[in-house]
Amino acid sequence: MAIQPIRFFGDPVLTTPASPVLDFDKELRTLVKDLTDTMIDAPGAGLAAPQIGVPLRVFVWHVDDEFGHLVNPTLDLSEELQDGEEGCLSFPELSYDTPRAYRAIAKGWNMHGEPITVEGTEFLARALQHETDHLNGVLFIDRLPAELRKEAMKEIRASEWFMEARDSGLNPQIKTSPHSTFGLNI
Repeated sequence: MAIQPIRFFGDPVLTTPASPVLDFDKELRTLVKDLTDTMIDAPGAGLAAPQIGVPLRVFVWHVDDEFGHLVNPTLDLSEELQDGEEGCLSFPELSYDTPRAYRAIAKGWNMHGEPITVEGTEFLARALQHETDHLNGVLFIDRLPAELRKEAMKEIRASEWFMEARDSGLNPQIKTSPHSTFGLNI
């Protein structure tokens, strides 16, 4: 078990698009295990490699008692939208209703290089979109309507974890994603 520290909002790795995985090797299997162990310990419903400081296109999830992982995912999304509460391990104790596609079909590979397809609605669809967003450098707060995002930023600036990062000299960077994000995934 190798639980890794989770990167918080303000860390540039979270807003930088991740690189594709090229080698399906022992290091990738270790990364998937570390992500799973860290997600379970947190606890969370999903975790992307950039959230532990690894800029690769890999994420894990735990939804409806089912564990899974995807490498180099792509998404096909329904036009039907859903609003639902969403949080993120990189934003401790912060959650907001966030617009997402109701259905998602994610295609990618498992840690052994075998192609897989995952289809989900509601919460699984939300998790697949949220984690794929992380791989694209997009954060869930980027998907909030302007007024709600302003409220979230106020809550973030007042949070203990954000103030500790600032006070320790980390000077978290606050910036809006350069990607078009409202509504559907990119």
